[in-house]
Amino acid sequence: MEPPPLALVSLVLLCSAGLTRSLSITSVDQSMFEKAQGEKVTLPCTFVLSEEDEGPLDIEWVLIPADNQKKEQIIIMYAVDRIYNNYYAAMTGRMQFTNSDPKSGDGSLDILNLKSTDTGTYQCKVKKAPGVQSQKIQLTVLVKPARTKCSVEGPQEIGKDVILKCVSQEGSPLLSYNWRRVSGIQELPVASTLNKNSGELLLKNASQAYSGTYSCVASNRVGTDECSIELNVTPPINTAGVIVGAIIGTLLGLFILAFLVFCCCKKQREKKYEKEVHHEIREDVPPPKSRSSTARSYIGSNRSSLGSMSPSNMEGYTKTPYSQVPSEDFERPPGQNPAFAPSKVAAPNLSRMGAVPVMIPAQSKDGSIV
Repeated sequence: MEPPPLALVSLVLLCSAGLTRSLSITSVDQSMFEKAQGEKVTLPCTFVLSEEDEGPLDIEWVLIPADNQKKEQIIIMYAVDRIYNNYYAAMTGRMQFTNSDPKSGDGSLDILNLKSTDTGTYQCKVKKAPGVQSQKIQLTVLVKPARTKCSVEGPQEIGKDVILKCVSQEGSPLLSYNWRRVSGIQELPVASTLNKNSGELLLKNASQAYSGTYSCVASNRVGTDECSIELNVTPPINTAGVIVGAIIGTLLGLFILAFLVFCCCKKQREKKYEKEVHHEIREDVPPPKSRSSTARSYIGSNRSSLGSMSPSNMEGYTKTPYSQVPSEDFERPPGQNPAFAPSKVAAPNLSRMGAVPVMIPAQSKDGSIV
């Protein structure tokens, strides 16, 4: 292989010398940053100018989107001795140049109170004609584990398998979980299995010696969070007794309910019957005759008959049994003999009418004829 011509070598050396004399960025020691949410980060961008760079100095920080279809977003810029920081609303008030005078050679950027949405690729561009240089930095904002909760799965009984679970509601991957015992014996039971990725601690064939306080620590590259739980392993519950008690209680409750329903129905029937009897009106039945009016009418008719009787027809009347007289139709006032009431017609009038005096047998209190 022949050596390159002398003229070509001279041209390459001249170009290399010219490049070294142009603008250059010196902060190339770190191109990736990982920070926690809420913290502060400084993205470095220091540079050196050359005598050949005579144009105005421009410094731009640009956010390069992950989607290539989207345009780059200018977030802050220094031009003509002035700072412009109102290009990107999502970082307004949270970003600034590290040096208040970037033309001194330090165009580094400070981002305050980091958010997870700040994750992305940032590019620093330094322009001073004819020199132009740029540098990309990858920023990853991680979220610390937070709102970590511990729980128990499975019956806490002797001889059963118990699972202790640990989950963080917040936190950037990759999360790692670690269980430890904080009461009694500090070491975990021998018959236990820990899954650091899922946060599950399996305790096989639990015994009362497993009882105590357990703590779980969730961690990632930027922070940790912790929770704890109390485990109380007890003897098995008498299931048969519980079932029998539940059945007896249920039957007793049903019996009481049925009794109450029966009483309510009976009460309703009684109220309905009393209401029907009380309000029943029969218009087709005439009111009953009083016993006193019946007795008076009967006595009056007998007196009329007696008044018109002659000695010839008294024989048939005297033969009539005294017991056939309807005694139930008479009203007998207490303390009085059952004698016929005296007629209201005077004796002289009866004589003019042709009536014949008749002796009417009297009756004693016991009903015998005197």
